[in-house]
Amino acid sequence: MRIVRFVTLRYEEPLFDWERDPFQPRGSWGLLVDNLVYPMDRAPYFDVSSDGVVKPILSIGAYTLDEVRLLAPVTPSKIVCVGRNYAEHAAELGNDVPTEPLIFLKPPSSLIGPGEEVIYPAISERVDHEGELAVVIGRRCRNASEQDALSYVFGYTVANDVTARDLQKKDGQWTRGKGFDTFAPVGPWIDTTFDPADRAVRCLVNGEVRQQSSTALMIYSIPRIIAHTSRFMTLEPGDLIMTGTPSGVGPVKPGDVMTVEVEGLGSLSNRVVAER
Repeated sequence: MRIVRFVTLRYEEPLFDWERDPFQPRGSWGLLVDNLVYPMDRAPYFDVSSDGVVKPILSIGAYTLDEVRLLAPVTPSKIVCVGRNYAEHAAELGNDVPTEPLIFLKPPSSLIGPGEEVIYPAISERVDHEGELAVVIGRRCRNASEQDALSYVFGYTVANDVTARDLQKKDGQWTRGKGFDTFAPVGPWIDTTFDPADRAVRCLVNGEVRQQSSTALMIYSIPRIIAHTSRFMTLEPGDLIMTGTPSGVGPVKPGDVMTVEVEGLGSLSNRVVAER
């Protein structure tokens, strides 16, 4: 997409009412320049023209990053995920490498932002971290070719595909194990000119490295994933694609802090808490 570099985010303004109904829309959009957040009227991926130019509408004034609380930087209609997209991850769980991209969905209700708590469900006995690079769609996409697929990308962010591993195995399909509320931490922002090629992806738990690999080792590329997915569903602006996790996935427990890092993009930290 022919755009200047934008690092965009969602935030809550100072003096936010913490008792607000969590199911009501919340937060504002902002353009991050150095340490300043410039408010925007709406999600920037809704202001992408047909030729790929972003023309956000900015409001007057700015906040510093210290004055706001960051939220998940997307409001997707769906969260598309790719399973077993790293050969070593497929092998560590005793699975074959898929012959085409293995697609599943997480509900938008699973989405949380940086610093928010991941709730460990009482009905699960094993919850795993899965650090990933995520893609944000910038304009409606249907039947895209691999050659044109990247023109539909708005930018990139960091994600954690939290998984109740025992329930995933028990059910045979992945909706419940992947779909709990809070099981999709995403953030801290979207970078529109990030180059995802050969970038280090790490996940740490309490500061200890658990996963470390490179996007160069993905079995299916981002253009292939977009082309494949858009053959059977329409991707809308703001939709999120989690591109798969490398090997090293493992369990977490209440009190642990998971941190996902993507080289040159940012880091995302979330504490695990027991369901109350």
